[in-house]
Amino acid sequence: MLVIRADLVAEIVAHARRDHPDEACGVIAGPEGSDRPERFIPMLNAARSPTFYEFDSGDLLRLYRDMDARDEVPVVIYHSHTATEAHPSRTDIALASEPDAHYVLVSTREQAEPNHTGHELRSFRIVDGVVAEEQVEVVESYMFAHTGADDVPDRDASV
Repeated sequence: MLVIRADLVAEIVAHARRDHPDEACGVIAGPEGSDRPERFIPMLNAARSPTFYEFDSGDLLRLYRDMDARDEVPVVIYHSHTATEAHPSRTDIALASEPDAHYVLVSTREQAEPNHTGHELRSFRIVDGVVAEEQVEVVESYMFAHTGADDVPDRDASV
């Protein structure tokens, strides 16, 4: 499951709308080993295409050097589809090279079908060509994400 802050979802959607009719793309980096997206990094679609996205190789090299210096990893790799549903294409699947990343897609098509996020936004794990959709939980803060009644310590009855 992808747990992501609402402000980051808003950033993804805003970037996708801004770049429409071309596909938008970017990364949300997070602390290594945390699986927590934190730092929004919009990228330029070097292909400048409504049907394909490509990170500029120089930009990508700089991004990975910067993330390495900050002990970060790409927790989310996102892009938009401008005329189709928010589902990975054969090309998306073939190019997916980060097995630990959440691949987030948002559709900016006219007939977009919003889900519980308020947008047509979905997340997938793509490993060795196998695609698995995962749930998306949008939270205001990571501080209390995944807490429930069973996470509250029991009061000591002897007190």
